[in-house]
Amino acid sequence: MLSGGQRQRLGIARAFLKDAPILILDEATSALDTESEAEIQAALDHLMRDRTVLAVAHRLSTVIGFDRIVVLQDGRVVEDGNPAQLRGHGGVFDGLWQRQAAGFEQAAPDAS
Repeated sequence: MLSGGQRQRLGIARAFLKDAPILILDEATSALDTESEAEIQAALDHLMRDRTVLAVAHRLSTVIGFDRIVVLQDGRVVEDGNPAQLRGHGGVFDGLWQRQAAGFEQAAPDAS
């Protein structure tokens, strides 16, 4: 039996082999630890190049390099723009980004 992370890796490998012009990702890095996520994200960045990508993501680091992000809340589109636009105006995406970034800072080892 495969773990969640192994199933995700297998799905990504299939996407590489299929070479489809449209890629659909549903929480592509959700079952991965931070180190594995970085490796898979690098592979996904290569895979997504010159393709249309529809991605569902709660880890915003997965979509920060996208050209366009559509933010849904309660089934409705509440924001639409590129990451820089969405991070700069205090909306839903920006609030989520700030909370996730705060989590990254809390998890970082103390340098003092």
